[in-house]
Amino acid sequence: MLTDVEREHLFLIGLGRPPEVRYHRQEGVTPRLQGVLDALDPSPALIRNAIWDVIAWNRAATVLLTDYGALPPEERNVLRFIFLDPRVRAAQYDWESVARFVVAAFRVDAARAGAAAEVEPLVDELCRKSPEFLAMWRDNDVRTHGEGAKHIKHPILGPLAFEYSAFQVDGRPDLSMVVYNPATAEDAAKIRSLTGLK
Repeated sequence: MLTDVEREHLFLIGLGRPPEVRYHRQEGVTPRLQGVLDALDPSPALIRNAIWDVIAWNRAATVLLTDYGALPPEERNVLRFIFLDPRVRAAQYDWESVARFVVAAFRVDAARAGAAAEVEPLVDELCRKSPEFLAMWRDNDVRTHGEGAKHIKHPILGPLAFEYSAFQVDGRPDLSMVVYNPATAEDAAKIRSLTGLK
């Protein structure tokens, strides 16, 4: 009868550790959380769940990364983009390094959220469709997403550099927000010219 927060607090007080994670898949985000994404324009920002489905995004993400709203929800998955979409592959300067990083960080996020059973169908699908994913998944690498630099080749704007940060959404271990800040004033100006955002 306890909420997840009450249960966690009880475990921390009584046992000195958090309880085992129980994954609860929930669709969508609150209007307030969507408002945070929208306020971050012109920096592309998105929210993904534990299996790396993109469930919310802002206008800059639509224009610069992918028009997620034009895709069926089951196709809005970061791993599917990286391994199965030739346009996403072409936008990466070092696709193999990006792909290895994504697989290693995905493994950590899914385990942290207690979503091992939920990721099995996605992993099985990608193993069948991409020999590269199969090889990288078998390597069992783990990394945290945290923060770093991202460089892409945009089809209209050309080379763009970002500094990204990933944040876990408080009270939702299944959600992460990723924000891509333009690395230079020139990159920011290019993005504004395409998005029409100030």
